[in-house]
Amino acid sequence: MHTSAGNHRSALVVEGGAMRGIFAAGVLDAFIEVDHAPFDFAIGVSAGSTNLIGYLAGDWGRSRRVLLDHARRADFIDWRRALKGGHFCDVSWLWHASYKEVPLNVRRYCDNGVPLYAVTTSIHTGEARYLEVTAENMHEVFPASCAIPLFYRDFPRVNGEPMTDGGLADSIPVLRAYEQGARDITVVLSRPLGYRKREGSAPKLMKRFFHDHARLFEAVLERSQRYNRALDFIQSPPAGCRVTAIAPPEDFPVGRFTREPHLLERGYQCGRASGLAHLESAAGGLPDVG
Repeated sequence: MHTSAGNHRSALVVEGGAMRGIFAAGVLDAFIEVDHAPFDFAIGVSAGSTNLIGYLAGDWGRSRRVLLDHARRADFIDWRRALKGGHFCDVSWLWHASYKEVPLNVRRYCDNGVPLYAVTTSIHTGEARYLEVTAENMHEVFPASCAIPLFYRDFPRVNGEPMTDGGLADSIPVLRAYEQGARDITVVLSRPLGYRKREGSAPKLMKRFFHDHARLFEAVLERSQRYNRALDFIQSPPAGCRVTAIAPPEDFPVGRFTREPHLLERGYQCGRASGLAHLESAAGGLPDVG
């Protein structure tokens, strides 16, 4: 467990992005390889939250395996099922099947004393919920954090409250990390540095989908503003706060729903190389990791 001096807390924040999460999977595996675990807490959104549980459990290669295998199966992504009114991305199946088939050292996560907060969005208020992940609630929390509206037709419940994808309310929760006392924040992004989310009107399909959820639709409309505010914070943090961003390059080959294994593998290796480069620049050199 990492203990900060005084009130100087360190946080790790990981953005979501569906299959683009393969970049963060590589970054976090690089951290595991050199036993880099200086964080007091972590906050993850959607795929970022499931990447983080693998990292905090010390399970090198787990997230890569899930993304290259389970996330490419028709059980997870299926256009035909979506056209018949079912899920395009069955996030509940993905979490439960991968939990069953790919080892996750939950005991190690629980024992290491570094809490993971997964972000969800409340259907009723449109506001972010930052839920501490436990052995007892993870099977509710992770599907809720990853439930992309339209692509996943249900609103998973956590503690009885219907939720959806955390990225709607807080895609890059650096401000939340700051509010929780972090003054040294490492952020793993899914988009290249310099990316800005464009503001635009929500498509009619989304308006129909949210017609019973006015507050949630407001969150959709305000998402780009909040996203870009987080980017502003990363670029110009307050005095006394250091923010370090690790982001994919401009030519990153993986999109939100990329399924080609050679592209996913390239994305993973890009993330791993970026993670090792980050650690090398921070430490002024690393031991040989093979």
